[in-house]
Amino acid sequence: MSQHRPARAAVFSAGSWGTAVAKIMADAGTDVIAYARRGEIADAINREHRNPGYFPDVDLPPTLTATTDPASALDGADFLVLSIPAQSLRKSLALWAPRIGRDTVIVSLMKGIERDTDLRASEVITEVTGIPAERVAVLSGPNLAREIMAGRPAAATVACPDEATAIRVQRACHTSYFRPYTSTDVTGCELGGAVKNVIALAVGIASSMGLGHNAQAMLITRGLAETTRLAVAMGAHPATLAGLAGLGDLIATCSSPLSRNRTFGTHLGKGLSVEEATAATRQTTEGVVKSAEAILGLAQAHGVDMPITDVVTALLNGKVTLEQATAALMQRPPKPER
Repeated sequence: MSQHRPARAAVFSAGSWGTAVAKIMADAGTDVIAYARRGEIADAINREHRNPGYFPDVDLPPTLTATTDPASALDGADFLVLSIPAQSLRKSLALWAPRIGRDTVIVSLMKGIERDTDLRASEVITEVTGIPAERVAVLSGPNLAREIMAGRPAAATVACPDEATAIRVQRACHTSYFRPYTSTDVTGCELGGAVKNVIALAVGIASSMGLGHNAQAMLITRGLAETTRLAVAMGAHPATLAGLAGLGDLIATCSSPLSRNRTFGTHLGKGLSVEEATAATRQTTEGVVKSAEAILGLAQAHGVDMPITDVVTALLNGKVTLEQATAALMQRPPKPER
């Protein structure tokens, strides 16, 4: 990266979280260009400095521009920030890979597991692009996009096997309202971000069914326990799951009405079908059927007991009713807490 110009980031795409991270990086002094599929979104960002599709009331920094041309966005990019659905990552990335610079660092914002391969996003990235893991970072934490767009305080973890790369990303997104910490535990960060979506569905369901705050606290706590079991079995450090990318993200996603996955769960708890809940939520939710199935597949492959994930997956697939799901969790044999 040249010492005579600001770092340059290409953010794919201009959705809710992508726009929020693009704003963070621009506020941190990084030149940012967002790739938007819709021409009207790109035009509005360039002309009005606003994203009418997600945050029509928030002014964006003038150093944040947009394009509908992926090649133009990638030209000269020091960072490629990916914020797209986990299940479409492989196909999309294969199209973009030839344009990625030889020194570009890829930053994943995705919180899901690929359904057919059970791979984490960073693993899909390295497999598709051939880029070494030392140039792939993960940004994860308790980050509700609407609050960040309003400039409210937040923090996150930047994880990369190469600490120097993590520090580069950290510097590119450190602002007065957004504090990134670094880590080398990519596995722990990614699994914390993926599994919390499933737990948030369960908490949303419990809330909507009127099961009470005790039940919600139980789901959050035991959800953290099963997330940690899986992550440690896959080589993660337990402390990561007690940090921002684990417990922090879990609390924010399970407790806030701004959380898409919790909101999706509240719709399910009212008796809506998966299709109806999807329509009612109106935004992409990484914690629905495919990601839940993929996480359960990982648990089974590693011999890890994940009862909440198991029950939520069965509910999403129509194998149990809401009442049966509740009974299945409460009627499990008693055991020591661990």
